[in-house]
Amino acid sequence: MEYVTRIVIIGGGPGGYEAALVAAQLGAEVTVVDCDGLGGASVLTDCVPSKTLIATAEVMTNFDSSHEELGIRIEDDTPPLAQPARVVGVDLGKVNRRVKRLALAQSHDIAASVTRAGARVVRGHGRLEPEQGPDGTRRVVVTAADGSVDTLTADAVLVATGGHPREIPDARPDGERILNWKQVYDLDELPEELIVVGSGVTGAEFAGAYQALGSQVTLVSSRDRVLPGEDPDAAAVLEDVFRRRGMNVMARSRAASAKRVGDRVEVALNDGRTITGTHCLVAVGAVPNTGDMGLEEAGVVLRESGHIRTDRVSRTSAPGVYAAGDCTGVLALASVAAMQGRIAMYHILGETVGPLNLKTVSANVFTDPEIATVGYSQADVDEGRIDARSVKLPLLRNPRAKMQGIRDGFVKLFCRPGTGIVVGGVVVAPRASELIHPISIAVDNNLTVDQIAKAFTVYPSLTGSIAEVARQLHSRKAADEI
Repeated sequence: MEYVTRIVIIGGGPGGYEAALVAAQLGAEVTVVDCDGLGGASVLTDCVPSKTLIATAEVMTNFDSSHEELGIRIEDDTPPLAQPARVVGVDLGKVNRRVKRLALAQSHDIAASVTRAGARVVRGHGRLEPEQGPDGTRRVVVTAADGSVDTLTADAVLVATGGHPREIPDARPDGERILNWKQVYDLDELPEELIVVGSGVTGAEFAGAYQALGSQVTLVSSRDRVLPGEDPDAAAVLEDVFRRRGMNVMARSRAASAKRVGDRVEVALNDGRTITGTHCLVAVGAVPNTGDMGLEEAGVVLRESGHIRTDRVSRTSAPGVYAAGDCTGVLALASVAAMQGRIAMYHILGETVGPLNLKTVSANVFTDPEIATVGYSQADVDEGRIDARSVKLPLLRNPRAKMQGIRDGFVKLFCRPGTGIVVGGVVVAPRASELIHPISIAVDNNLTVDQIAKAFTVYPSLTGSIAEVARQLHSRKAADEI
C-alpha cells in the first residue's frame, strides 16, 4: 500500500493555501482548517481590498494631476472665474462594494483551486493538542462555528494563521468614526477630514489613497519621516509629494488616544496637542494570531511579540510543526508567506528545497508614486553590512516619463565593487511594482551591471532608466580602476 503523508494546515491565507496546492500536487492528504474564507486577510481585508481601493485613487490622481499638461480638456458648465473643488469625484460606497465583491470572488477562486487540487477545506478554529502520538503524529482539534468539535490526525502541521490589526488601548475602533484597516470598506461616504495614525506602509498607502479620493488627510507619524523602514531617498520623495498634494504630515508626533465627540474624532498626541477630524484610521501594525492555539503547550517557542520562531525551512521548535506567514514575523508580505508555506511542504515531503533567502525578496509600497525594493538596502550599505556602490537616476531625465507627465521618482541600483554584481535596487515610479522585476531577476541570478546595460530596452520606456543606471555604474567602475 502506498504511503500517504497527512498534512493539516491551520489558516487559509497565502502561506496556507499555497502550501496546500503544493502538498496536494505532490500526493499528500491535505486538510486546510480555516475560519474566515480562503485567501485570509491578504485577500479578504488587506492586500486585495486595499490595492483595489488604491487603483481607483490612482486613476483619479493621474487624471487630476496631468490632464491639463497632457492637453485634455473637460467641457462643463463651470463659470470661467469659478474655482472647481475637483475635476473628478468618487462614490465611495460604490467603490467599497466593488472592493468587497472582488475580494470575495478572489477568495472563491482560491477555494476552488485548492479543492480541485485534491485538498479538503474545513471551517473552524484549529488548536494543537500538546502531546505527539506514539507514532510521532500530531492532532489538531477543530471547533466549528456551531460548537461541534472534530479531531484531525496529521504527520505534520503547518500554522499559517496570519495577524490582526494592532490597537492603541485608548483608541479602540468603533467601526464608524474610529477605524482599523479592516473596517474602512464599510464606509458609504468619503471621510471629509481623515486622521491616519501610523506612517508605515499601511498608513502611508491609505493616507495617499484617501487624499487622492478627496479627503483632507492628516498623517500622524511617530518618527521623523514617513515610511521609516524604507529607502530614505524614496521616503523623501513620497513625503514631498504628500505635502504638495495638500496632506498635513505631522512628524515626530505620537498618538496617545482617540475619542468620538459627536460627529467628530479628537486625537490626543503625547506632547499635549489635540487634532480633530471626521474620522480616524489607526494603522499601527499587526499582532500575530497565535493565541488560544495550544502552541506553547505543544512545544512551539514564541517570541516576546507572540510571533512563532522558525528556521529558514519553516520548522518550529516542536517536531512535526511548521509555520508560515505573518504569524512568524519574518516579513509581512504575501509573497514571503507563500514561499514559506511552499518551502515547508517541500521539506516535509522530502523534495529538494532551498532555505528562505530574504535578500532576493522584492516588495512594493502601493502609494503614488509606488516604491519598489529588492535585495540589499541603503541602510545595509550605510551601516556596513555590505560593501556596495550605488547610482541614483531621477526619472525627470527619462523621455517616456516626460511624455507621461511623470515628475517624481528615480531608479537606484546597488552593485558590488570590482565584480559589478547587482545586489539591490529601488524604483520610485508609477507601476514600480512592475519595473522592479528585471532588477529582481538580476539580484536572484547574480547578474552584473554590464549584463543589464547590454540588454536591449524599448525606446522610449521607463525601463530605459534601469539600463542607464547600470551604464553609469559601469562607468564609475572604470573610473575607480584608473
